[in-house]
Amino acid sequence: MSVPPAVREVEAPRSGWGFISIYAAAYAGTWLAVLTPIMVTLALRARQLEATSSEYGLSLVLAVGALFALVSNPLVGWLSDHTTSRWGMRRPWLIAGAVGGLVSLWIVSIAPSLAWLLVGWCLAQLAFNAVLAPLAALLPDHVPAERRGTVAGIISITTPLGQVGGTYLTKALAGDMNAMLIVPGVVCLVLVLLLVSVLPDRRLAPGHVAGMRWTAFLHTFWINPGRAPDFAWVCTGRFFLILCMSFLTAYQPYFLMNRLGVPAEAVPDVVFRSTLVQAVGVVLAGLLAGRLSDLTHRRKPFVIGAGAACALGSWLIASASSYDAFLTGITLFGIGLGAYLSVDFALVTDVLPNREDDAAKDLGLFNVASALPQSIAPAVASAILITTGSYTAVFVVAGLSGLIAGLAIAPVRRAR
Repeated sequence: MSVPPAVREVEAPRSGWGFISIYAAAYAGTWLAVLTPIMVTLALRARQLEATSSEYGLSLVLAVGALFALVSNPLVGWLSDHTTSRWGMRRPWLIAGAVGGLVSLWIVSIAPSLAWLLVGWCLAQLAFNAVLAPLAALLPDHVPAERRGTVAGIISITTPLGQVGGTYLTKALAGDMNAMLIVPGVVCLVLVLLLVSVLPDRRLAPGHVAGMRWTAFLHTFWINPGRAPDFAWVCTGRFFLILCMSFLTAYQPYFLMNRLGVPAEAVPDVVFRSTLVQAVGVVLAGLLAGRLSDLTHRRKPFVIGAGAACALGSWLIASASSYDAFLTGITLFGIGLGAYLSVDFALVTDVLPNREDDAAKDLGLFNVASALPQSIAPAVASAILITTGSYTAVFVVAGLSGLIAGLAIAPVRRAR
């Protein structure tokens, strides 16, 4: 049966490697902008504003900010699925998010108190997740299933590239807090605008979204395990993997200062070196695992093994009494993280409940599984620190989360 012209969708063409390279660069720029504050500059900024209890101030900022990310990502994903702009479905949100993110980082840089730091970071999470949601949807929009593992492997390395780039910038700009915060936002905006300029975006005719209801957005936050069990298991695995990663990402500076005795002024340089080591593992494992998962037509063994590697890496960090031992744990963690992120991203696109009409919304829900643990991790870590006073306990719990992340994939049936 033919589709009436009023509701016909204008499909985007499948894109080649030139577009995918620019797509990956925009992803890396966005991660650079959002992860650099989480890894380094928010901790240093909080320490400037409240020297005596900055750990708990940072926990509050990260936790509340992650709640804003939790709402922004699926909301913008759902809205972009229903956007009928003549500029396309994804393009308007990419531009608005990148501009808003830069402005928000400027607010963080001039914040006179922890309260204003919290406001700026919440706005930044809203904005940058408005970029991440349509970016994720471009994978099923433009990449056929038989190439998704390989492309997802490329996309997975954008996270460590953003981390390395961000920590390098903080090292190069050390001493200028405003530049350390704002420059990553500028890089993100430039790369997103480059992507927008070449994006063969999908377009919807206005009639295609007739009957759209805001109540439908509430369904974004619910997976019916009976109707979409595989999708539910993959989201569960991602939740625990990001919970594991969040402990390391947010508390590495404090672990280095309080456990290993690294001076505060040396933190940008030390974090850059450890992030670089981790990134090598993520890049190599992500590219290799993604490619092998396409060649073997198997996803689950790679994801399960990757979760185990993240767990072992976290436990090695927990027991570290020297920087060299810490780097050993970071390396193993990076290998597991790279393999997990690449193959898991391909896996979720294989088990989406409704790939044609709700890809961005469903991937927004998948991204909720990434945002929610970033909110929970600071509260859990603070409770552990108050109870035990031990960073060892924090990373033991991180390792347990990594192990659960791998095991959660075992029940998936629609993929091997």
